[in-house]
Amino acid sequence: MYRLVCVHCAATYAPDQIIYTCNRCGHLLAVEYDLDDIEVFRGEWDRRPLSVWRYREILPVRGEPISLQEGGTPLYHLKEIGRELGLPELYAKHEGMNPTGSFKDRGMTVGVSMACQLGMTSVACASTGNTSASLAAYAARGGIPCVVLLPAGKVALGKVAQALMHGARVISIRGNFDRALEMVHELCISHGLYLLNSVNPYRLEGQKTIGFEAVDQLGDVPDRFVLPVGNAGNISAVYKGLRELEALGLIDRLPMMTGIQAAGSQPVVKAIEENLNVLIPEPEPETVATAIRIGAPVNAEKALVAIRATGGTAAAVTDDEILCMQRDLARMEGIGVEPASAASVAGIRKLAEEGSIDRDERIVCVVTGHLLKDPETVVRQCEPPLEIDADLHSLLSALRL
Repeated sequence: MYRLVCVHCAATYAPDQIIYTCNRCGHLLAVEYDLDDIEVFRGEWDRRPLSVWRYREILPVRGEPISLQEGGTPLYHLKEIGRELGLPELYAKHEGMNPTGSFKDRGMTVGVSMACQLGMTSVACASTGNTSASLAAYAARGGIPCVVLLPAGKVALGKVAQALMHGARVISIRGNFDRALEMVHELCISHGLYLLNSVNPYRLEGQKTIGFEAVDQLGDVPDRFVLPVGNAGNISAVYKGLRELEALGLIDRLPMMTGIQAAGSQPVVKAIEENLNVLIPEPEPETVATAIRIGAPVNAEKALVAIRATGGTAAAVTDDEILCMQRDLARMEGIGVEPASAASVAGIRKLAEEGSIDRDERIVCVVTGHLLKDPETVVRQCEPPLEIDADLHSLLSALRL
């Protein structure tokens, strides 16, 4: 029904083999389905609730999944920001409305379900925050132990709190995310834990359903799909999923895949701008958008293919541009997101102002995490509450009424 295939040399591996990279060439793996043998009835999908598991025929889990009712996130029409930018068909898919507040839940429902299906007894990840929060919750749901490695002092407090509350063994290292990922990979290989970073091909299968839902909600394929890029798993997953829909005859074209990074952490953007096939890592990535503070994205090879194959692009935005868009989404549209989430819409603002986008494009921006993921950054941007005496006169005076 499906197999694991190297994205570089096409070496094939059995679906129950515990493997994360190709034994032959060291590149990443992808789940490849026998699509000719899969029957998908559009009417059956339409009768199911909008969720990750609506699309179970092209997911690898067999049997009952480990689920917290993830997916089915809202697609908002950004009328005010779209009007400002001259983009009347601008939308945001709010992945912060998933159970733990980020898109990672889509990957973890599949990843932890596969861990159980494969007989694994513990799971682990490195994280800039959202991955740890999500894995901890789904591991708790599945009743298996969870280990999390975080870069010390570089993870928003709200995300650390989630991992701790859900019972994960949380360890902070004196190093950045890329080193944490190297360490947890070594741990999993040497001691038999199941690695659930986006190097795991099964985790990305859940994340591809963002694209499926957006197509269903719009009733058509958008012209452009825009995602923040950290480890580059999300943009890779959405592209893979939409290619599967195309192969199944359910859509007839692909959107322009567009990746947005922070200016202090933009190796994918540089590769696109300089037409490089090999990524040059950023040794000291830095940005207020902690979720995308990653200098050596493990899925960069897949992301570059997705962007180039669809005629898309990549752009970098400054921290000031990210924070400005975070405020605008909240105050103009009523949509609260963490900084990394705002990067996708900030990138569209930049591309629109540069004249790089056609004004009649239908654009879906993925906003990846909830406002409350990083409350400290929110509070630093806002005026503190005004404190007054407890009487009407003081209230009226404060309101200037």
